[in-house]
Amino acid sequence: MPDPSLTRYAWLSIAAAVATILLKGAAWWMTGSVGLLSDAVESFVNLAAALMTLWMLALAMTPADEGHAYGHGKAEYFASAFEGALIVVAALSIAWAAVDRLRHPQPLESVGIGLLVSVAASMINLAVARVLMKVGRGHHSIALEADAHHLMTDVWTSAGVVAGVGLVAWTGWLWLDPVIALLVAVNILGTGWKLMRRSADGLMDASLPQERLDAINAVLAGYRGQGLDFHALRTRQAGRRAFVSVHVLVPAGWTVRKGHDWAERIERDIRDAVPNAHVLTHLEPLGDPASLLDQSLDRSC
Repeated sequence: MPDPSLTRYAWLSIAAAVATILLKGAAWWMTGSVGLLSDAVESFVNLAAALMTLWMLALAMTPADEGHAYGHGKAEYFASAFEGALIVVAALSIAWAAVDRLRHPQPLESVGIGLLVSVAASMINLAVARVLMKVGRGHHSIALEADAHHLMTDVWTSAGVVAGVGLVAWTGWLWLDPVIALLVAVNILGTGWKLMRRSADGLMDASLPQERLDAINAVLAGYRGQGLDFHALRTRQAGRRAFVSVHVLVPAGWTVRKGHDWAERIERDIRDAVPNAHVLTHLEPLGDPASLLDQSLDRSC
């Protein structure tokens, strides 16, 4: 279950979104740049995403109950999917505004102060993104990670927009502003798609990442050297919690107590290798043909 303190980072993201909306909105109002407008629109997406993240983190903290025996950890995937969808909508609106500006060019005003304000907003996003990424990875929170990735995309987008507006002021080529805005739209469209795809993988019970599967298989390999065997390894991720199940084949002459003790040891070692993992083992006797009937469940092959 997610740490209750994680919600304070969602509040940090909300505060950053409000601050950047005000700053980037002011930058657009002073310059009239559609590129800076695209930046301001994306900040509204940041705010909506941060609010959704706060809600889903709170829901994910709800303890398991009779109707949700595996907990509510998957709620975080709804936050990242919602954020991805909002990014797609923002990208389309930015592209629409950019095409209109290409057809009807307008000169930019107060470029210097406008760019300074936009840079200040980007620095806020950069600082918050670094914090969210560190906490998200440390606590295996996909919602906070998605928010951090989005903010970092916003930082790089802002850098491109600032460079574009600066080039317009230097060269006088008004078409550069909407063209860069279109590039911004394409960039954040890709980010939105990636977030939605990652969320779909989580909701569809995709296996753990390869590096975690390798860590699990390394643990099992150590026990194979001691005469045990394994099959039917299955894994999935639900928010910050991983689920691992595996069938453990032990010598047929072992007592139930001895087999149980070894299974407990295996579960402990897997939890050490994969933090926040819920591990379930099933004991079967070596040499019994019936033990092999379900080996096709092995998802590690």
